[in-house]
Order: sequence, then structure tokens, then C-alpha cells
Amino acid sequence: MKRGEFLKGSAIIGASIVIPGLLKAASGMTASRGRKVYQVISANKTMVGTLPVLRAFAGDNNDYVSPYVFFDEFGPVKVDPRAKPLRVDAHPHAGIIPTTYFLSGSGHHRDSLNYDFQIGKGDFMMFSSGKGAIHMEETGQKLYNEGGLYHGFQIWLNMPSKDKFTDPSTDVFRTEKMGQISEKTFSANVVLGELFGVKSKIETRFPAFYFHINIKPGAKLSIPTDPQHNAFIYVINGKLEAEGGKGIDKNQVVLYERGESLINIYSEHGTEILMLGGKPHNEPVFAYGPFVMNTEQEIRNCINDYQSGKMGNPALVDGRK
Repeated sequence: MKRGEFLKGSAIIGASIVIPGLLKAASGMTASRGRKVYQVISANKTMVGTLPVLRAFAGDNNDYVSPYVFFDEFGPVKVDPRAKPLRVDAHPHAGIIPTTYFLSGSGHHRDSLNYDFQIGKGDFMMFSSGKGAIHMEETGQKLYNEGGLYHGFQIWLNMPSKDKFTDPSTDVFRTEKMGQISEKTFSANVVLGELFGVKSKIETRFPAFYFHINIKPGAKLSIPTDPQHNAFIYVINGKLEAEGGKGIDKNQVVLYERGESLINIYSEHGTEILMLGGKPHNEPVFAYGPFVMNTEQEIRNCINDYQSGKMGNPALVDGRK
């Protein structure tokens, strides 16, 4: 995998590296051979528009997270009825697929492709920006009417070079398109890819997986993956024991080395995680803010296309015209 190169001044900023502690109690880890932990990183607090987020990574560690390139958890934040929406004003994207997955609450999406809709708990959106498009995001009508928690993830899939100049598109998928697993020791929502023979019906142009897993107290899991694909885990709630007895806390990401298939994990008290990964693109990466391309000139072209109006009119997307 080639190291990513990023333009000076890019809005893409990384997260903190931490040294994971070894669990003092007797390990509950399975003895089967699994992937080694490469690194553990902690998400950092930041703001996107008026929305508070936890940023796990943004352009860094590309060798271990590709085909993903950016990871934000938004909320959980309490929204009062009739409160001013939390909002990210109209902004462009190119070369990536921002995905949005809701754990609770509702959102409002409007874009330069003439889509204007509400999304909510369990929904998964893919904004395939390709050669460039604009969208606006804010808390949704249901939250405005009733109040409640606003919580979910925006995670970007990096498009391979062959797809970066395709026409943009927007797709929303409900839970019936995803695979569901319910076992004594764990439950899972298979958003993308395949887990233990259960497949998502959502298609991607390149191999990628996205699993939302709840692990019961005292449970061990050995999750098979393609040894040549990347894999990483983000802890939403609780604590996790990873390979080598490494303790992973809430809002931390554990990155794995390639070469083995099994991801071995254990939770003494139960945990909720996202597990993501896929086939690394093995391409150079240049990024500037919302644009992720393969060369600096492509980034400059994106900026010119946005400034010339080829990606759409931000005022229209924001509802100001």
C-alpha cells in the first residue's frame, strides 16, 4: 500500500494514537490464531458546522483502513422539541462516498441532484459523489417535532481511481436491505458485505464490509475476513479485548494487520461495535477537505469545478433561493 499524500492546509485531520493497556484479569480470548493488532487510536472531539462529532480518523492510517478514508461519530446529542436544527450547510464532495448510518434520531438530506428526504434510525445512505456534487445535512423533522437523541456515523468510502469521475448519485437503504443476525452471544446488522453467511443486499463497486455488532457479556467471537483485506473495529459502547490481551475502550479504534483471517474479540461485560474494512485500493491519495483524489492536479480541478458551479448551487441546496 502506498502512503497517502495530503495537501498542506487540508481540512482532513487525524486522531490521537494511544498505547493500549493489557487487561489485568484473566483473558477470555480464544486460543485460535488471529490477526495481530497494528495500532489503537482514540477519537477526538471536533465540530462540523453546529454538530459535535468524534473523529476517529481522517485521511491518516490509509494503509490499514482503505477502502475507508474518514470516520466520524455524530452525537449522541439530545435535541429538544422545536429547537434550531443542528446543521452542516451545503458543501461539495468529489471522489468519495460519504455514508450515513443512524443509530437514533432523524436527519434531513438535500443535494444538488434534486434529492430532498428524511432518514432515520437504521437507515443507511450512500452519497456517491464521483466527479462532484453538493449536499446539506441537518437534524430531521421527527427530531424537530418530538425531540430525542441524534446519534450515528458518517464514514467515507474512498472511490478507486476508475470510479472517481463517474456521475454522482444518492441512495437510501432501509433495514430490509441489510442482513440480520440474532444469536445467543451476539446480534448484528450486516450493512455491507457478508458475515457468517448472512449477506447485505446493498451493492458496492468494490469489496467492502460494514458490520454493526452487539456482543453479549462473556462472549467470544472469531470473525472470518479475507486475509488480504483491511479490517478495523470502533467501540461504540463498553469495552473489548482484542488479540494479545489488549483492552480497547469506548471511542477507540483498533487497526489490524493483514495476513491472517480471523478477528478474535472478547467482551467481559458486553460491547457495541462497528467492524469495517475491505479490499485496499493500493493507490496514491491526495485530499483537500471534502475532495479525495489520486493527484494534486485532480484536486485543483475539483476546486475549479466547484467554484465554477459545475457541482451545483450551494444557495439552492441550502434553501436560500
